[in-house]
Amino acid sequence: MGPLAQCQALLAAVLASAATVVSTSAPAQDRLAERAAMIETIKWHARSAPSAIEGQGIDPAVLKTMGKVPRDFFVPEEQRGAAYRDRPLPIGYGQTISQPFIVALMTDLINAGPGDAVLEIGTGSGYQAAVLSPLAAKVYSIEIIPELGKRAAARLAELRFDNVEVKVGDGYYGWSAHAPFDGIVVTAAASHIPPPLVEQLAKGGRMVVPVGGPFATQVLMLVEKRRDGSITTRQLLPVSFVPLKGR
Repeated sequence: MGPLAQCQALLAAVLASAATVVSTSAPAQDRLAERAAMIETIKWHARSAPSAIEGQGIDPAVLKTMGKVPRDFFVPEEQRGAAYRDRPLPIGYGQTISQPFIVALMTDLINAGPGDAVLEIGTGSGYQAAVLSPLAAKVYSIEIIPELGKRAAARLAELRFDNVEVKVGDGYYGWSAHAPFDGIVVTAAASHIPPPLVEQLAKGGRMVVPVGGPFATQVLMLVEKRRDGSITTRQLLPVSFVPLKGR
């Protein structure tokens, strides 16, 4: 091959490489912009719901985590175009991935720290567990629908959320083998606050749970166990979750 042909071949290779970079990086950049817009929407909602927000707004650490977790990886392919819109989305089996603001609020309310163990009831797609993962030492998540639980566990492992453990089971009874938990997040509506979860909440711990009838407006509640073991509850705001399955 002559010098001219070599130059032409080299130029073609460079152009092909550049085209590949553009085609793969542009969607990633779009997703970064979508995540940034999602964060701004969460902040707006927080300003609109002062009775449910503690302090000056959603903890910046929670917002930073949500800005990094790829929500589009946790929704079905046909829903990925709407992944960063502030609304719940169907994930199959009659279940949904929660609205980003609600994920941020529930995460903020349990106030998870680096040494904490957190229990999630209702793994669903795995997104809430992924958001909790960088904020806590260990996240335990229970999903009653086997197909969803296995899928979420595989996705979380693939994305290297290594401190999350998922099991298939009835979340009403919690996960006593790993109790007590510093925080508990219930991502489905219960008709009442499950006593086993209250029992498994650590002293000084917090649980956030939607309470109310199925397929109706429920109330998001904050349950706190004081250092002396006494329990306090507070109603925060109306929400709408799929019903808690199991007992």
